[in-house]
Amino acid sequence: MKVIILTSSRYGTAAHHIPYLIESGSCEISMVVLSDGIIKNKNKHRKRKLQKVFKIGILGALNGIRMRKWFNEDMEALKKIDELESLCKEKNIPFYTTPNVNSRETVELFQKSNADLGLSLGNGYIGKKIFSIPKYGMLNIHHEKLPEYQNAQSIIWQIYNMSDKTGFTIHKIDDRIDTGEILLQEPVPIIFSETLRKTVAKTSVALLEASAKGLVKVLKDFDNLFKNSLPQGKGHSYTTPSIWQFIRIHKNYKKLRRKSGQ
Repeated sequence: MKVIILTSSRYGTAAHHIPYLIESGSCEISMVVLSDGIIKNKNKHRKRKLQKVFKIGILGALNGIRMRKWFNEDMEALKKIDELESLCKEKNIPFYTTPNVNSRETVELFQKSNADLGLSLGNGYIGKKIFSIPKYGMLNIHHEKLPEYQNAQSIIWQIYNMSDKTGFTIHKIDDRIDTGEILLQEPVPIIFSETLRKTVAKTSVALLEASAKGLVKVLKDFDNLFKNSLPQGKGHSYTTPSIWQFIRIHKNYKKLRRKSGQ
């Protein structure tokens, strides 16, 4: 099966998962497309940001910016991930950049790839003009359980709800975010450490490892899992926590850490 990978990060899920896919022989990677994330409608983007700040508050927004490092730089410090373009060059995989995920250039690259399946590994909303091009559409990896944690950042919302498990879901992409039919879902224990920040970083590494193996599993048994994919029930969507929600997350983290014996 020929796959095309679409991503928005040079050091994220795509760069981590590609070696797993190559080693498994589960697919042929026909192309990797990296979105540069150029904002097309800046006024609309600014309006959405302001609406979010209004919803979660200034302190919540500032705290959200602070937490980004937990899921990116902190996680990457624990798990070496090769830079995407260099990796593709080393593995002889065609590599292209595009202005943004839903651009005309992305459409043209998807058409050029002649891929059977698209893989979204670290993106925001993908429009139908993109995900409908491959024969079997596109799959997304969501590092959380669906439909309970749609659009949610991993780990923190599980802790908010006093759960000691996170997980990943591999699902079809449809015209909404994190709502497509599920092919595979597996739990991953939260690795409690001496701080919430380290807990997030260590568990993020575990999630990456688990979802890479899960993606290989899906591609090796694709016909069966695709045909028997399950529709999601009623979901619950999350965003960046407000400062009061974060305080609850931190309190619950302490309780769960004590319970885990760490």
